[in-house]
Amino acid sequence: MDICYEKQVGENIRLLRKRNKLTQDQLAAKLQVLGCDITRSALAKIEVGQRHLYPDEIKALKQILNVPYESILS
Repeated sequence: MDICYEKQVGENIRLLRKRNKLTQDQLAAKLQVLGCDITRSALAKIEVGQRHLYPDEIKALKQILNVPYESILS
């Protein structure tokens, strides 16, 4: 994946998380409940484009944040 694209996706996730008034810890916990093995630290790396997202994580983020895929991936 293109690093600029990963940074943009991470920024989208950060903005959506904040819009939903969730901390990184809270979002990571919700992802874990849905079966994603992710920590707050890993989520922080995703938000700055330093870690790749897996398809199951994208699907869970869509569900938790209640947004279409385009909001995460645009």
